[in-house]
Parts: sequence; C-alpha cells; structure tokens
Amino acid sequence: MSELPWWRGEVVYQIYPKSFCDSNDDGIGDLRGITSKLDYLKRLGVTMLWVCPIYPSPMADNGYDIADYRAIAPEFGTMEDFEQLVAEARQRDIKILLDLVINHTSDEHPWFKGALAHPDGPSHDYYIFKQGTEPPNNWRSVFGGSVWERVAGTDEWYFHSFGKKQPDLNWENPQVRRELFDMVRWWLDKGIAGFRVDAINFIKKDQSWADREPDGADGLAKCTKAVRNQPGMGTFLAELKHEAFEPYGCVTVAEAAGVSYDAFGEFIGEDGYFSMFFDFRHADLDIASGNEWFHRVPWTIGDLNERLMAGQLAIQPHGWGANFIENHDQPRATTKYLGEAQHDPRAVKTLGAMSLFLRGMLFIYQGQELGMVNFERTSIDQFDDLSSLDQYQRSLDEGYSPEEALHLVNLRSRDNARTPFPWTSERYGGFSKVEPWLAMTQEWPVINARSQEDDPKSVLNFYRSAISFRKEGPYARCLVDGDIAPLRSTADVIAYVRSCGDDKLYCWFNLGPEDAYEPLPEEDVKTVWFTDEQPDASDGVLHLRPWQTVLMARS
Repeated sequence: MSELPWWRGEVVYQIYPKSFCDSNDDGIGDLRGITSKLDYLKRLGVTMLWVCPIYPSPMADNGYDIADYRAIAPEFGTMEDFEQLVAEARQRDIKILLDLVINHTSDEHPWFKGALAHPDGPSHDYYIFKQGTEPPNNWRSVFGGSVWERVAGTDEWYFHSFGKKQPDLNWENPQVRRELFDMVRWWLDKGIAGFRVDAINFIKKDQSWADREPDGADGLAKCTKAVRNQPGMGTFLAELKHEAFEPYGCVTVAEAAGVSYDAFGEFIGEDGYFSMFFDFRHADLDIASGNEWFHRVPWTIGDLNERLMAGQLAIQPHGWGANFIENHDQPRATTKYLGEAQHDPRAVKTLGAMSLFLRGMLFIYQGQELGMVNFERTSIDQFDDLSSLDQYQRSLDEGYSPEEALHLVNLRSRDNARTPFPWTSERYGGFSKVEPWLAMTQEWPVINARSQEDDPKSVLNFYRSAISFRKEGPYARCLVDGDIAPLRSTADVIAYVRSCGDDKLYCWFNLGPEDAYEPLPEEDVKTVWFTDEQPDASDGVLHLRPWQTVLMARS
C-alpha cells in the first residue's frame, strides 16, 4: 500500500452494551455505564471502542434487529448520553466504532410496517416479497426454518436470511440504498470513527430464487449458498464505499464470512470496499459448518496454527485484517481453545499474547482481558440467544438426545460471551445492584476486574503490559506495521516472525502442557519479552515451558 492507514495501530475493545455496566440499576447495561468505565479502558491501552447495536429494537436478536436507525434505545439511554460518550472518549484519545446493520431491519421498523399496511406503496419494495400458497423455495434461514414468512391473511411471503423478525432489505431498490447511505453519513457527522459492518455480504441474493439441494433432516438447504457472496454484490459494496464511507475517511470493518482467499484484494486491497475484515476460519475450526454446531470435528493446536497463518498470509499482500479470538457471536476463547487449562493463568496469557502480536488491527472482546470462561447452563430455558434455541432444536431434529443437544449448545452458545461483565466479587458482579437481564457466568466471584486490578501477575495486568509492548515498546514498528511469516514449530507451539526492514521479532507460544524445544532461527538472538520464568536458550535451541510465550530479537 502506498501510504499506511491512520487506523493501523488502533487497539479496539468490543463492548456488548447490555452486559458491560448498568448505571441505573435496571439490570441492563447502558451508555452511561460505558462512559463511567472509560478510565479503565484507557488504562488497558484501548484506543477505539466497537459498541454493539444501541438502536431501538424489540431485541429478538439482541439489537441486530433495528427498528429505528437514527435513535438510541431507551434501555441504553438517550442521544445526549451517546454524544457525551463520544466527547468523553475523545478526551481520552478513544474513538467510537458503531455497528452498522443494513442487510435487514426489524419487522417493527416503520419501513416494514408501511410495507405491510400499503402493499402498493413505495416502502413495499424496500423488502423482498413473493406471492404463492407455499414458501417460494426451500432455503433455510441462518437461525433455522424457512427464509420465508407468510404475511398474515395473505398469500404473500417476505424474505429473511436470519430470524423471522429480521426481514431483509431489498438492495436492488436504489431508493433503499440512498436511504441507508444518508443514514451512514448522519452518524459519521456525529463524530464517530467508523463502523463494524454486520453481515454485509448477504445483501445480494440469487435472483433465480430456485430450490437448492437439501442438506438437513428438515429438507431445507442453507440460504448462505444463495444469499452470501453472490455475483454482483461488489457493485453495491463499491457504491456504499463511494457514497458513504470514502468522503469521511472513516474506518470500516466488514463481517463477511465465506469470502474466498482470492477475493481478499477486492474487499481490503488499496481500492477495496472496506478497511479490513474478520477472517472466521480459525474461529470455526471445531465445527464443520459455521451455522451448525452439532457437526463437531476434532482439531489440534496445529490445525489452529495452520488456519491462523493461512489467513494472515492471504491478507498480507492486500491490506490489514481484524484479529480476534472472541466476540459477541463466539464462545469464550479460554474454554474453546484451552479446554482443561482454561483456568490456568499461564495458558490464558499465552493464548492472549499469540493473538495480540499477529499482523493486523487488534480486537479484544469485553472480559477477554480477565480470562473469562464459558458457563454451564442446565436447561435450554436458561438461554436467551436466538441461535442457541434454534441449534438446540436442530440438534434434536438431527437425532441427538436432549442431553447431547444441551451440551452442544453450552459449548457454542453466543450467550457465553454475552453474560454481564464482572467488575467486583459482589452480588451480580458489581454489574448491577439488581438481577441482570442474563445470568452471570459461574466464576464471577473469582474472576473479576477488581480482584485483578492490583495483582501484578493477573491476566488483566498481563494484557495491559502486552498491549503497551505492542504499541509503545522497542519493537512496536515490527508489531504494528511489520510483515508476518510462520516459523516451523512442534505440535502444540504456534510460532511466527514479525519483520520490518532488517528488524525481526521471533515469537513462540507454547499452547500445550508439555515442555517444547524449538530451533533458533539465528545464532545471535536475545530474549526481549516472555511470560512465566526466564526462558532457556542454548546450543541453538529454545526451551519453552508449558504455556509459555517467548519473544526474541537480534542482539
């Protein structure tokens, strides 16, 4: 790239507002709660906040079903509260990134209400409707069941890639696009830095609307085969960039699962549609499909290494990636990747370091810096997540017992990451003085921010140290702007080298319970950063202790 982008060194912290901090003790996190914790975030080293949807919504999909694009949900506060958050964050050199959900709206959005009330009116063409006595095709929605929902009392059906309360917008209609672009500019005028763009590669549909080969016991076919990454999508994305993003020089992070490696340049190249995007291949290594949790597959640290490095090398020639190990749609990385070692601080720190020092922009999900783990729910009634409820039923339909289905949902539920943030060891974790909207994770009396605040060996203080080393340490140039290449390593070790000009930083992460011995790539290297105890490197071999991170550079 001819000039490095302004955002390349940002450290992004993702906030799920309902679960971060409740300032008015109604059991729901809010904007004032976020503002009250800005100093905590500043000390962590955060420079940008990605705030999940805060718009009015019936919360069928926890805010990703928007009923008004230009307002704040009352449970989160007011527009004045939002503007105060932007201003207070700016005073601390922290920028705000909002979620942009423009593939679909809520069925309670005025546009959709108007479409139902006036079938011959202009807003009817804002959505996708088909006539018939049966569903127009056999496509399955991401959240289960047909993508088609009948309009009550008629032979008309509307289309939804996700939940039935999330009708897809008709991007083939130029007026829809104009409305959305104007809304994007309206938010950027409020001083935000940009957007994380939700499910954006769903906006183009296969216009044949033909049946697909069934792939489940329900006789339906995944809609992703016909509504994701479809030919012609690029025309819409280029228009979105040109009309809404480009004039502001904002940062954009696309959620675009399933994009092939050979299309990366189109998405994030010098003239790409977005600043960067998330690569989900490493996140879905434990299941055969990103949409079906019951198709579990075995995996090793070697598999994780291979997927991470393949993504890093595919992105590197074109631009930047958005590195993550947790988010609001994923279970906790500690439980997922570490298994029985999830409570071992050494393992949690090394997993974190492995992700913090990759090439690309750094994303941290709330609670990751504490080493939060998954919960264990005993009944499907204890789940709030729409996808979890669907996957439980799908598992039953595919022949799993209720006990097996519940186990699978516990492993992958999006609620794992959506539990309230544990600030203290008090009741309800100091998140609220009343019972939260979603039950706490079991470990909150032990794992919480206050208990780790002044412990120099805590996971929280490790994250602070590692982020500082990445941003401001002697090898920041390598870690922020440098290239990446994998290093050969033994079974449980992920290893790579970050380089910038003649500078090289060799990084090893032992994600296993046994000692490992790695050949040194050069003779004259020294240890510059490590976890646990001082590493031993002699006779051209680095001795890595279980769960240890070691970084070395030329002497």
